[in-house]
Amino acid sequence: MTIRHLHQHDLADRWRISERTLERWRWLGLGPAYIKVGGRVVYTLEDVEAFEARRRKEGS
Repeated sequence: MTIRHLHQHDLADRWRISERTLERWRWLGLGPAYIKVGGRVVYTLEDVEAFEARRRKEGS
């Protein structure tokens, strides 16, 4: 089983938001789950996709 990890800049690029926004979300307890390894923050692709699925809105 291969687990893919995204670095903060990868996720910021994926969602077209700033890295600072992700930092603020972590500080506020928002956004997807993350893992802190040493001084680096990474997100599993599985957690990112689960977060996206929870945020998905159906059109009317």
